Amino acid sequence: MQWASRLATEPDDAAAIEGALAGLAHDLEGAGSVDLVLAFASPHFDAQLIDLWTRVRARFPQARLVGCTGGGVVGSDQEVELEAGLVLMAASLPGVHVRPFHYTSTTMPQAGLGALQGLDPEASAIVMSDPFTMDSEAVLAALDQALPQGKVVGGLISGCLRPFEHALLLDEKVHREGTVGVILSGNVRVETVVAQGCRPVGPPLFVTRAERNILHTLDGQPAMAALQGVLNGLEPHDRALARQALQVGVLPLPDRQQCAPGDFLIRNLVGLDPRSGALVVGARLLPHGVVQFHVRDAAASAADLDRLLQRVRSTLDRPPAGAIMFSCLGRGRGLYGTANHDLDAIQAELGPLPVGGFFCNGEIGPVQGLTYLHGYTSAIALFQARYDA
Repeated sequence: MQWASRLATEPDDAAAIEGALAGLAHDLEGAGSVDLVLAFASPHFDAQLIDLWTRVRARFPQARLVGCTGGGVVGSDQEVELEAGLVLMAASLPGVHVRPFHYTSTTMPQAGLGALQGLDPEASAIVMSDPFTMDSEAVLAALDQALPQGKVVGGLISGCLRPFEHALLLDEKVHREGTVGVILSGNVRVETVVAQGCRPVGPPLFVTRAERNILHTLDGQPAMAALQGVLNGLEPHDRALARQALQVGVLPLPDRQQCAPGDFLIRNLVGLDPRSGALVVGARLLPHGVVQFHVRDAAASAADLDRLLQRVRSTLDRPPAGAIMFSCLGRGRGLYGTANHDLDAIQAELGPLPVGGFFCNGEIGPVQGLTYLHGYTSAIALFQARYDA
């Protein structure tokens, strides 16, 4: 298995795309057939995407093409934010079955993705979904059901402000709605890192009364009073962070005997009701569930990513051949004050390796074995061969 990644930054120069494709061909010379090309493009490249399939097949006759637009893109050595960028990744995948797909709200049955039945349960999926036109959570639920032993990772497409403006690529077609992706099975192992970029403050608390996303009581007291108790126990620095960027961590499987940082789904604290003492959370709350308040800042985000990259490195029996990074639009330079932070962290811990990806409106990745939508996250897929082909 071999991967390569190239970046083009001149949308009005067709030669720039040809140069990126030639670079991929050079990087994979002698690797065998190229089976998959992934494309992540800023909206500046929209007019060029209709011809991308022809250009790809001229270089790589057996390749399937999957991709989308994004508000920023990620190459092997550069995160391109709010500027023109097209990242092309090519992979030679011996022994891997490549199955691209495109679904819309009308072609995906409400009961699930029936066409996915009978897949290898260990297969994994890379998913890019349009938040305007698709119930992405329904897609993820169906993929989890079809691939119970695999990994599902990806992102919600970004970069445009209205429905039917995003581009979703599948071979010769440029779609304007739905979900595209690719299912990989056979000689491939996908490991994931889901760095939510928060750290907990205060203890885990039991949800003793909640309705939908309204949190009434925690540990038997009004939720606002419980929150105030947590805030009163914080150091001044963390108390200041909590006033600016307080989040609620929701434990997705509350029957776990123990929970640790990274086990919680990070959700927004939407509002509060001083009269009743209730909190409004950006998630449906489970009766008798567990929550823990979290704070977010650049230091916490960096530490979380470093910890998770170190942990995944310790589990790998061979270096990854490539990586895809799906990062929130709220990270990058706006969070860290400098470009390339998350990409540099990947390369420092696991590199050098080919990387591609885009900045998302929401990130897709597993927590405690189930796939969820996240925010302010970097969800990273790492690819290895299971065996030498």
